[in-house]
Amino acid sequence: MTAVAVSIEEIRRGVADARSHGWSVGLVPTMGALHEGHASLIRVARQETGCVVVSLFVNPAQFGPAEDFSRYPRPFDNDLELCRRERVDLLFAPPVEEVYPPGYHTHVEVEGLQDVLCGASRPGHFRGVCTVVQKLFSMVGPDLAYFGQKDAQQVVILQQMVRDLNVPIRLRVCPTVREPDGLALSSRNRYLSAQERWNATTLIEALRAAKVAIEAGQRDGASVQQLMADHIRATPLAVLDYAAVVDARTLQSAQHIEGKVLLALAVRFGGARLIDNLVLDVSADHVVESSLQESLVVGR
Repeated sequence: MTAVAVSIEEIRRGVADARSHGWSVGLVPTMGALHEGHASLIRVARQETGCVVVSLFVNPAQFGPAEDFSRYPRPFDNDLELCRRERVDLLFAPPVEEVYPPGYHTHVEVEGLQDVLCGASRPGHFRGVCTVVQKLFSMVGPDLAYFGQKDAQQVVILQQMVRDLNVPIRLRVCPTVREPDGLALSSRNRYLSAQERWNATTLIEALRAAKVAIEAGQRDGASVQQLMADHIRATPLAVLDYAAVVDARTLQSAQHIEGKVLLALAVRFGGARLIDNLVLDVSADHVVESSLQESLVVGR
């Protein structure tokens, strides 16, 4: 049975009880509107830890003034049902004032990494992400935390944060979960009209076309970036935010494609902003689809 905690005291008490049984603790941080992508993270946590905690918190600090905080979906009953079905032990759903009480003034930033890609068009977004994730780490105190590779820039930034702040938590990066036609699962997909949903597969199509070009020997980053951008711009209703080919660790532009690289896209369809990516390990004679998982990310 999934227990619901709404205060820091309650979640710490639940975690302490789990530890009294000798169980390790896994945290799946979410903003709710849970879908199969979240469920896949929960299942991995269920396999690897004795106590699974899912946090459900729509974080106001990571939304810009023109973004969709007020209309972000909050189907709590559906989220609780999914957690029960996936055998989550603790659902942590604090109100905003529990996370950011009156007089709150502290924020966490990862300089440089937060200013490119999504950060260029969403200033302050990753400061909000890092702040709330670090607070969740402090409030819950997990051994492992689970994130999806779809949010690639977020993953790279949080890995850096954990290293820099010596956070004693392992980060697990799990594969992007997709619809049968390749569209990455996202809570924002529900904002798409029927025609927008039909056209939204352009993201994965552009990424796959870029991979094919690299497999054929293309190593010029600007050319591959242009290939993806042209594909998106040729798609009805799609508005390109960015197409990028970057080093998968530094997020700096990859002028020559070599080593682990991130192919990343952000595209708007009406009021929905969709992101997707592929990670490739590239050498002179081979191209292998890879991931952002590091062998060990522990800040001890």
